[in-house]
Amino acid sequence: MAAAGDGAKAGAPERPYELVVFGASGFTGQFVVEEVARTVAGGEPRGGLRWAVAGRSREKLRAVLERAAGRLGKAALGEEVGVLLCDVGDAASLAAMARQTRLVLSCVGPYRFFGEPVIKACVENGASYIDISGEPQFLEEMYLKYNTKAEEKGVYVIGSCGFDSVLADMGVLYTRDKLKGTLTAVESFLTVKSGPKGLGVHDGTWNSAVYGLADQENLKKLRKKIGYAPVPIVGAKLRRRPFVFYNQESKQYCIPLMGSDVSVVKRSQRYLYTELKQTPVQYSAYVNIGGLGSVIKTLIAAMIFLLLVKFSFGRKLLIKYPTFFSCGHITKQGPTQKQMDETSFTMTFFGEGYSEGQDPQNGKPNVKICTEVKGPEPGYIATPIAMVQSAVALLEDAACLPKLGGVYPPGAAFSKTKLVDRLTNHGVEFSVISKPEV
Repeated sequence: MAAAGDGAKAGAPERPYELVVFGASGFTGQFVVEEVARTVAGGEPRGGLRWAVAGRSREKLRAVLERAAGRLGKAALGEEVGVLLCDVGDAASLAAMARQTRLVLSCVGPYRFFGEPVIKACVENGASYIDISGEPQFLEEMYLKYNTKAEEKGVYVIGSCGFDSVLADMGVLYTRDKLKGTLTAVESFLTVKSGPKGLGVHDGTWNSAVYGLADQENLKKLRKKIGYAPVPIVGAKLRRRPFVFYNQESKQYCIPLMGSDVSVVKRSQRYLYTELKQTPVQYSAYVNIGGLGSVIKTLIAAMIFLLLVKFSFGRKLLIKYPTFFSCGHITKQGPTQKQMDETSFTMTFFGEGYSEGQDPQNGKPNVKICTEVKGPEPGYIATPIAMVQSAVALLEDAACLPKLGGVYPPGAAFSKTKLVDRLTNHGVEFSVISKPEV
Protein backbone atom coordinates (compact mmCIF):
# COMPACT_ATOMS: atom_id res chain seq x y z
CA MET A 1 0.00 0.00 0.00
CA ALA A 2 1.50 3.34 -1.06
CA ALA A 3 1.46 6.34 1.23
CA ALA A 4 3.25 9.62 1.71
CA GLY A 5 6.12 10.10 4.10
CA ASP A 6 9.64 8.86 4.64
CA GLY A 7 8.32 5.49 5.75
CA ALA A 8 6.85 4.93 2.28
CA LYS A 9 10.01 5.67 0.29
CA ALA A 10 11.88 2.91 -1.48
CA GLY A 11 14.52 1.44 0.78
CA ALA A 12 13.13 3.05 3.94
CA PRO A 13 12.38 0.73 6.86
CA GLU A 14 8.78 -0.43 7.10
CA ARG A 15 6.79 1.41 9.74
CA PRO A 16 4.80 -0.74 12.18
CA TYR A 17 1.52 1.06 11.43
CA GLU A 18 -0.11 2.69 8.46
CA LEU A 19 -2.51 4.72 10.58
CA VAL A 20 -2.67 5.92 14.21
CA VAL A 21 -5.71 7.55 15.83
CA PHE A 22 -4.33 10.12 18.29
CA GLY A 23 -6.70 11.25 21.04
CA ALA A 24 -8.58 7.98 20.62
CA SER A 25 -10.12 8.04 24.10
CA GLY A 26 -11.59 11.54 23.67
CA PHE A 27 -15.27 12.06 22.93
CA THR A 28 -14.88 12.32 19.15
CA GLY A 29 -11.87 10.01 19.09
CA GLN A 30 -13.89 7.04 20.32
CA PHE A 31 -16.21 7.33 17.31
CA VAL A 32 -13.26 7.65 14.92
CA VAL A 33 -11.81 4.43 16.38
CA GLU A 34 -15.16 2.71 15.85
CA GLU A 35 -15.27 3.91 12.24
CA VAL A 36 -11.72 2.73 11.52
CA ALA A 37 -12.61 -0.69 12.95
CA ARG A 38 -15.82 -0.80 10.88
CA THR A 39 -13.94 0.17 7.71
CA VAL A 40 -11.25 -2.48 8.26
CA ALA A 41 -13.91 -5.12 9.01
CA GLY A 42 -15.52 -4.20 5.67
CA GLY A 43 -12.33 -5.02 3.79
CA GLU A 44 -10.81 -1.57 3.40
CA PRO A 45 -8.17 -0.61 2.57
CA ARG A 46 -7.14 -3.41 0.20
CA GLY A 47 -4.79 -5.82 1.90
CA GLY A 48 -5.87 -4.83 5.40
CA LEU A 49 -4.59 -2.10 7.67
CA ARG A 50 -2.05 -2.07 10.46
CA TRP A 51 -3.30 0.57 12.86
CA ALA A 52 -3.05 1.78 16.43
CA VAL A 53 -4.73 4.02 18.97
CA ALA A 54 -2.75 6.61 20.90
CA GLY A 55 -3.35 8.67 24.03
CA ARG A 56 -2.33 9.17 27.65
CA SER A 57 -4.06 6.25 29.38
CA ARG A 58 -3.59 2.62 28.41
CA GLU A 59 -6.73 1.66 30.33
CA LYS A 60 -8.90 4.23 28.53
CA LEU A 61 -7.48 3.24 25.14
CA ARG A 62 -8.24 -0.42 25.77
CA ALA A 63 -11.75 0.55 26.90
CA VAL A 64 -12.27 2.42 23.61
CA LEU A 65 -11.16 -0.65 21.64
CA GLU A 66 -13.54 -2.82 23.68
CA ARG A 67 -16.37 -0.38 23.01
CA ALA A 68 -15.65 -0.42 19.27
CA ALA A 69 -15.56 -4.21 19.24
CA GLY A 70 -18.89 -4.32 21.05
CA ARG A 71 -20.48 -1.89 18.60
CA LEU A 72 -19.33 -4.14 15.75
CA GLY A 73 -20.60 -7.29 17.47
CA LYS A 74 -17.12 -8.67 18.07
CA ALA A 75 -15.56 -10.11 21.22
CA ALA A 76 -12.43 -8.06 20.55
CA LEU A 77 -10.52 -6.31 17.79
CA GLY A 78 -7.61 -8.13 16.22
CA GLU A 79 -4.00 -8.07 17.33
CA GLU A 80 -3.19 -5.76 14.43
CA VAL A 81 -4.46 -2.84 16.57
CA GLY A 82 -1.63 -1.40 18.64
CA VAL A 83 -1.79 0.81 21.75
CA LEU A 84 0.66 3.73 21.96
CA LEU A 85 1.10 5.98 24.99
CA CYS A 86 1.81 9.63 24.23
CA ASP A 87 0.84 13.08 25.44
CA VAL A 88 0.40 16.28 23.47
CA GLY A 89 2.57 17.99 26.10
CA ASP A 90 5.43 15.51 25.62
CA ALA A 91 7.24 16.21 22.35
CA ALA A 92 9.39 13.07 22.58
CA SER A 93 6.33 10.83 22.88
CA LEU A 94 4.68 12.53 19.87
CA ALA A 95 7.86 12.05 17.83
CA ALA A 96 7.97 8.38 18.80
CA MET A 97 4.36 7.97 17.68
CA ALA A 98 4.97 9.74 14.35
CA ARG A 99 8.01 7.58 13.58
CA GLN A 100 5.89 4.44 13.85
CA THR A 101 3.20 5.34 11.34
CA ARG A 102 2.59 6.69 7.86
CA LEU A 103 -0.45 8.72 8.88
CA VAL A 104 -1.78 10.28 12.09
CA LEU A 105 -5.48 11.09 12.56
CA SER A 106 -5.53 13.80 15.23
CA CYS A 107 -8.72 14.06 17.30
CA VAL A 108 -7.34 16.34 20.04
CA GLY A 109 -8.90 19.81 20.09
CA PRO A 110 -9.33 22.71 20.33
CA TYR A 111 -6.60 22.54 17.73
CA ARG A 112 -5.42 26.09 18.39
CA PHE A 113 -4.15 24.79 21.74
CA PHE A 114 -3.26 21.16 21.01
CA GLY A 115 -2.84 20.82 17.24
CA GLU A 116 0.58 22.26 16.41
CA PRO A 117 2.76 19.89 18.49
CA VAL A 118 1.21 16.95 16.63
CA ILE A 119 1.79 18.52 13.21
CA LYS A 120 5.37 19.42 14.15
CA ALA A 121 6.08 15.82 15.22
CA CYS A 122 4.51 14.42 12.05
CA VAL A 123 6.35 16.72 9.65
CA GLU A 124 9.73 16.27 11.36
CA ASN A 125 9.36 12.49 11.45
CA GLY A 126 7.95 11.86 7.99
CA ALA A 127 4.31 11.06 8.79
CA SER A 128 1.28 12.57 7.06
CA TYR A 129 -1.45 14.16 9.17
CA ILE A 130 -5.23 14.58 9.01
CA ASP A 131 -7.51 16.42 11.44
CA ILE A 132 -11.13 17.56 11.77
CA SER A 133 -10.43 21.17 12.69
CA GLY A 134 -13.01 23.80 11.85
CA GLU A 135 -10.73 26.60 13.10
CA PRO A 136 -9.59 28.84 10.20
CA GLN A 137 -6.85 30.59 12.16
CA PHE A 138 -5.22 27.30 13.18
CA LEU A 139 -5.49 25.87 9.68
CA GLU A 140 -3.97 28.90 7.99
CA GLU A 141 -1.27 29.42 10.61
CA MET A 142 -0.16 25.81 10.08
CA TYR A 143 0.06 26.53 6.35
CA LEU A 144 2.33 29.50 7.06
CA LYS A 145 4.58 27.57 9.45
CA TYR A 146 4.77 24.08 7.96
CA ASN A 147 3.95 24.11 4.25
CA THR A 148 7.57 24.37 3.11
CA LYS A 149 8.79 21.81 5.65
CA ALA A 150 6.04 19.35 4.71
CA GLU A 151 6.90 19.78 1.03
CA GLU A 152 10.57 19.03 1.75
CA LYS A 153 9.61 15.89 3.70
CA GLY A 154 7.06 14.75 1.14
CA VAL A 155 4.23 14.49 3.67
CA TYR A 156 0.67 15.78 3.53
CA VAL A 157 -0.92 17.87 6.28
CA ILE A 158 -4.65 18.04 5.56
CA GLY A 159 -7.02 19.81 7.95
CA SER A 160 -10.81 20.08 8.04
CA CYS A 161 -11.51 16.46 7.11
CA GLY A 162 -14.66 16.22 9.23
CA PHE A 163 -18.10 17.72 8.73
CA ASP A 164 -16.13 20.98 8.76
CA SER A 165 -15.26 21.28 5.91
CA VAL A 166 -14.45 18.40 3.58
CA LEU A 167 -18.11 17.95 2.63
CA ALA A 168 -18.54 21.55 1.51
CA ASP A 169 -15.17 21.51 -0.24
CA MET A 170 -15.82 18.26 -2.11
CA GLY A 171 -19.47 19.28 -2.67
CA VAL A 172 -18.36 22.32 -4.67
CA LEU A 173 -15.98 20.16 -6.73
CA TYR A 174 -18.69 17.53 -7.27
CA THR A 175 -21.07 20.24 -8.49
CA ARG A 176 -18.39 21.56 -10.82
CA ASP A 177 -17.72 18.11 -12.26
CA LYS A 178 -21.43 17.46 -12.91
CA LEU A 179 -21.97 20.72 -14.80
CA LYS A 180 -21.34 20.51 -18.54
CA GLY A 181 -19.71 23.86 -18.97
CA THR A 182 -17.99 26.26 -16.57
CA LEU A 183 -19.21 26.52 -12.97
CA THR A 184 -18.56 30.00 -11.58
CA ALA A 185 -20.62 30.30 -8.37
CA VAL A 186 -22.19 28.07 -5.71
CA GLU A 187 -24.40 28.70 -2.69
CA SER A 188 -24.91 25.90 -0.17
CA PHE A 189 -27.76 25.55 2.32
CA LEU A 190 -27.41 23.28 5.34
CA THR A 191 -30.40 21.65 7.04
CA VAL A 192 -29.98 19.60 10.22
CA LYS A 193 -32.92 17.49 11.38
CA SER A 194 -33.14 15.99 14.86
CA GLY A 195 -35.56 13.69 16.66
CA PRO A 196 -37.79 14.29 19.71
CA LYS A 197 -34.74 14.43 22.00
CA GLY A 198 -33.31 17.35 20.05
CA LEU A 199 -29.84 18.11 18.77
CA GLY A 200 -26.86 17.33 21.00
CA VAL A 201 -23.31 18.65 20.74
CA HIS A 202 -20.25 18.04 22.92
CA ASP A 203 -18.77 21.11 24.59
CA GLY A 204 -15.40 20.56 22.86
CA THR A 205 -16.98 21.76 19.62
CA TRP A 206 -18.45 24.75 21.47
CA ASN A 207 -15.07 25.68 22.98
CA SER A 208 -13.45 25.73 19.53
CA ALA A 209 -16.16 28.10 18.30
CA VAL A 210 -15.77 30.39 21.32
CA TYR A 211 -12.02 30.81 20.89
CA GLY A 212 -12.23 30.98 17.11
CA LEU A 213 -14.76 33.81 16.98
CA ALA A 214 -12.87 35.68 19.68
CA ASP A 215 -9.79 35.82 17.48
CA GLN A 216 -11.11 37.21 14.22
CA GLU A 217 -8.78 40.23 14.24
CA ASN A 218 -5.70 38.03 14.50
CA LEU A 219 -6.99 35.95 11.60
CA LYS A 220 -7.04 39.07 9.42
CA LYS A 221 -3.45 39.89 10.43
CA LEU A 222 -2.39 36.32 9.71
CA ARG A 223 -3.83 36.45 6.19
CA LYS A 224 -1.96 39.68 5.48
CA LYS A 225 1.25 38.01 6.67
CA ILE A 226 0.66 34.99 4.40
CA GLY A 227 0.02 37.30 1.45
CA TYR A 228 -2.42 35.10 -0.45
CA ALA A 229 -2.44 35.55 -4.20
CA PRO A 230 -5.70 37.18 -5.33
CA VAL A 231 -8.26 34.95 -7.01
CA PRO A 232 -10.18 36.55 -9.91
CA ILE A 233 -13.97 36.61 -10.05
CA VAL A 234 -15.00 34.73 -13.18
CA GLY A 235 -18.50 35.31 -14.51
CA ALA A 236 -21.20 37.23 -12.69
CA LYS A 237 -20.29 38.20 -9.12
CA LEU A 238 -22.10 36.11 -6.51
CA ARG A 239 -24.74 38.26 -4.86
CA ARG A 240 -24.35 39.15 -1.21
CA ARG A 241 -27.34 38.03 0.87
CA PRO A 242 -28.77 39.88 3.91
CA PHE A 243 -27.84 38.43 7.31
CA VAL A 244 -31.36 36.96 7.56
CA PHE A 245 -33.36 36.11 4.45
CA TYR A 246 -36.13 33.82 3.28
CA ASN A 247 -35.02 31.01 0.98
CA GLN A 248 -37.69 30.17 -1.59
CA GLU A 249 -36.19 26.76 -2.35
CA SER A 250 -36.24 25.49 1.23
CA LYS A 251 -39.20 27.62 2.37
CA GLN A 252 -37.21 28.60 5.47
CA TYR A 253 -35.32 31.57 6.83
CA CYS A 254 -31.54 31.37 6.53
CA ILE A 255 -28.44 32.94 8.04
CA PRO A 256 -24.76 32.67 7.06
CA LEU A 257 -23.14 29.42 8.19
CA MET A 258 -20.50 30.18 10.81
CA GLY A 259 -17.37 28.07 10.71
CA SER A 260 -14.63 27.16 8.30
CA ASP A 261 -16.52 26.07 5.16
CA VAL A 262 -16.15 29.33 3.21
CA SER A 263 -12.49 29.88 4.09
CA VAL A 264 -11.56 26.24 3.36
CA VAL A 265 -13.34 26.23 -0.01
CA LYS A 266 -11.66 29.52 -0.91
CA ARG A 267 -8.22 28.09 -0.10
CA SER A 268 -8.92 25.04 -2.27
CA GLN A 269 -10.17 27.19 -5.13
CA ARG A 270 -7.06 29.37 -4.88
CA TYR A 271 -4.82 26.30 -5.12
CA LEU A 272 -6.76 24.82 -8.05
CA TYR A 273 -6.58 28.16 -9.87
CA THR A 274 -2.93 29.00 -9.22
CA GLU A 275 -1.44 25.49 -9.49
CA LEU A 276 -3.77 23.64 -11.87
CA LYS A 277 -5.13 26.62 -13.85
CA GLN A 278 -8.75 25.66 -13.15
CA THR A 279 -11.56 28.22 -13.20
CA PRO A 280 -12.13 29.44 -9.62
CA VAL A 281 -15.63 29.06 -8.15
CA GLN A 282 -17.17 31.70 -5.88
CA TYR A 283 -18.83 30.24 -2.78
CA SER A 284 -21.20 31.24 0.02
CA ALA A 285 -22.61 29.01 2.77
CA TYR A 286 -25.88 29.33 4.68
CA VAL A 287 -27.91 27.35 7.19
CA ASN A 288 -31.68 26.93 7.20
CA ILE A 289 -33.06 27.82 10.64
CA GLY A 290 -36.83 27.48 10.14
CA GLY A 291 -39.71 29.90 10.65
CA LEU A 292 -39.94 33.37 12.15
CA GLY A 293 -39.94 32.08 15.74
CA SER A 294 -36.67 30.27 15.14
CA VAL A 295 -35.21 33.43 13.62
CA ILE A 296 -36.01 35.47 16.73
CA LYS A 297 -34.55 32.86 19.10
CA THR A 298 -31.45 32.41 16.96
CA LEU A 299 -30.81 36.14 16.70
CA ILE A 300 -31.13 36.66 20.45
CA ALA A 301 -28.79 33.75 21.18
CA ALA A 302 -26.31 34.95 18.55
CA MET A 303 -26.27 38.50 19.92
CA ILE A 304 -25.55 37.27 23.44
CA PHE A 305 -22.86 34.89 22.18
CA LEU A 306 -21.11 37.47 20.00
CA LEU A 307 -21.18 40.03 22.81
CA LEU A 308 -19.75 37.70 25.44
CA VAL A 309 -17.11 36.21 23.16
CA LYS A 310 -15.38 39.60 22.85
CA PHE A 311 -14.36 39.67 26.51
CA SER A 312 -12.26 37.31 28.62
CA PHE A 313 -14.91 37.21 31.36
CA GLY A 314 -17.62 36.50 28.78
CA ARG A 315 -15.63 33.64 27.24
CA LYS A 316 -15.16 32.09 30.68
CA LEU A 317 -18.94 32.20 31.20
CA LEU A 318 -19.62 30.64 27.79
CA ILE A 319 -17.17 27.81 28.45
CA LYS A 320 -18.29 27.20 32.03
CA TYR A 321 -22.02 27.15 31.25
CA PRO A 322 -22.36 25.82 27.66
CA THR A 323 -25.73 24.17 28.30
CA PHE A 324 -27.32 27.40 29.52
CA PHE A 325 -26.01 29.61 26.71
CA SER A 326 -26.85 27.06 24.00
CA CYS A 327 -30.44 26.55 25.19
CA GLY A 328 -29.63 22.98 26.20
CA HIS A 329 -27.95 21.80 22.99
CA ILE A 330 -24.33 21.81 24.24
CA THR A 331 -23.35 19.53 27.12
CA LYS A 332 -20.12 18.31 28.66
CA GLN A 333 -21.40 14.74 28.22
CA GLY A 334 -22.18 15.17 24.51
CA PRO A 335 -25.23 13.75 22.71
CA THR A 336 -26.72 10.39 23.62
CA GLN A 337 -26.61 7.54 21.13
CA LYS A 338 -30.37 7.98 20.60
CA GLN A 339 -29.93 11.67 19.81
CA MET A 340 -27.25 10.82 17.27
CA ASP A 341 -29.27 8.05 15.69
CA GLU A 342 -32.23 10.41 15.19
CA THR A 343 -30.21 13.27 13.66
CA SER A 344 -29.30 13.78 10.01
CA PHE A 345 -28.16 16.55 7.69
CA THR A 346 -28.65 17.70 4.13
CA MET A 347 -26.38 20.20 2.36
CA THR A 348 -27.87 21.48 -0.89
CA PHE A 349 -25.66 23.19 -3.48
CA PHE A 350 -27.11 25.61 -6.02
CA GLY A 351 -24.60 26.26 -8.78
CA GLU A 352 -24.61 28.55 -11.77
CA GLY A 353 -22.28 29.01 -14.67
CA TYR A 354 -21.90 29.04 -18.41
CA SER A 355 -22.74 26.29 -20.88
CA GLU A 356 -20.12 24.77 -23.15
CA GLY A 357 -18.99 27.27 -25.76
CA GLN A 358 -20.12 30.30 -23.73
CA ASP A 359 -17.49 32.79 -22.56
CA PRO A 360 -17.79 33.32 -18.75
CA GLN A 361 -16.31 36.81 -19.19
CA ASN A 362 -19.25 37.93 -21.32
CA GLY A 363 -22.92 38.00 -20.38
CA LYS A 364 -24.90 36.49 -17.54
CA PRO A 365 -24.73 32.87 -16.36
CA ASN A 366 -26.95 30.72 -18.56
CA VAL A 367 -26.89 27.32 -16.82
CA LYS A 368 -27.87 26.12 -13.34
CA ILE A 369 -27.42 22.89 -11.39
CA CYS A 370 -28.50 21.59 -7.98
CA THR A 371 -26.61 18.90 -6.08
CA GLU A 372 -26.83 17.49 -2.59
CA VAL A 373 -24.75 15.90 0.14
CA LYS A 374 -26.73 14.11 2.81
CA GLY A 375 -25.83 11.86 5.68
CA PRO A 376 -26.24 10.90 9.33
CA GLU A 377 -25.64 13.04 12.42
CA PRO A 378 -22.89 15.47 11.41
CA GLY A 379 -20.65 15.79 14.47
CA TYR A 380 -19.98 12.24 15.64
CA ILE A 381 -21.19 9.93 12.85
CA ALA A 382 -20.60 11.80 9.57
CA THR A 383 -17.37 13.38 10.87
CA PRO A 384 -15.68 10.04 11.67
CA ILE A 385 -16.83 8.67 8.30
CA ALA A 386 -15.37 11.71 6.51
CA MET A 387 -12.12 11.57 8.47
CA VAL A 388 -11.56 7.84 7.97
CA GLN A 389 -12.44 7.92 4.27
CA SER A 390 -10.09 10.88 3.81
CA ALA A 391 -7.41 8.71 5.40
CA VAL A 392 -8.23 5.79 3.09
CA ALA A 393 -8.07 8.14 0.09
CA LEU A 394 -4.65 9.39 1.20
CA LEU A 395 -3.34 5.85 1.63
CA GLU A 396 -5.02 4.20 -1.36
CA ASP A 397 -5.14 7.04 -3.92
CA ALA A 398 -1.58 8.29 -3.30
CA ALA A 399 -0.88 8.60 -7.05
CA CYS A 400 -3.81 11.07 -7.31
CA LEU A 401 -2.61 13.43 -4.57
CA PRO A 402 -0.69 16.63 -5.35
CA LYS A 403 2.81 15.76 -6.56
CA LEU A 404 4.42 17.72 -3.75
CA GLY A 405 3.80 17.34 -0.04
CA GLY A 406 2.56 20.35 1.90
CA VAL A 407 -0.26 21.78 4.00
CA TYR A 408 -3.49 21.46 2.03
CA PRO A 409 -7.23 21.99 2.42
CA PRO A 410 -9.14 18.79 1.55
CA GLY A 411 -10.44 19.92 -1.85
CA ALA A 412 -6.92 20.72 -3.02
CA ALA A 413 -5.56 17.42 -1.74
CA PHE A 414 -8.37 15.11 -2.81
CA SER A 415 -9.77 16.69 -5.99
CA LYS A 416 -8.42 13.87 -8.19
CA THR A 417 -9.03 10.98 -5.78
CA LYS A 418 -12.05 8.72 -5.31
CA LEU A 419 -13.02 10.39 -2.02
CA VAL A 420 -16.55 11.34 -3.17
CA ASP A 421 -17.24 7.73 -4.18
CA ARG A 422 -15.78 6.45 -0.92
CA LEU A 423 -17.96 8.80 1.13
CA THR A 424 -21.08 7.88 -0.84
CA ASN A 425 -20.39 4.17 -0.30
CA HIS A 426 -20.17 4.78 3.45
CA GLY A 427 -23.43 6.69 3.93
CA VAL A 428 -22.46 10.31 3.17
CA GLU A 429 -24.11 10.51 -0.23
CA PHE A 430 -23.37 12.93 -3.08
CA SER A 431 -26.05 13.22 -5.75
CA VAL A 432 -27.42 15.46 -8.51
CA ILE A 433 -30.89 16.79 -7.62
CA SER A 434 -31.56 18.67 -10.85
CA LYS A 435 -29.42 18.24 -13.94
CA PRO A 436 -27.88 21.29 -15.60
CA GLU A 437 -30.54 23.45 -17.19
CA VAL A 438 -29.78 26.10 -19.77
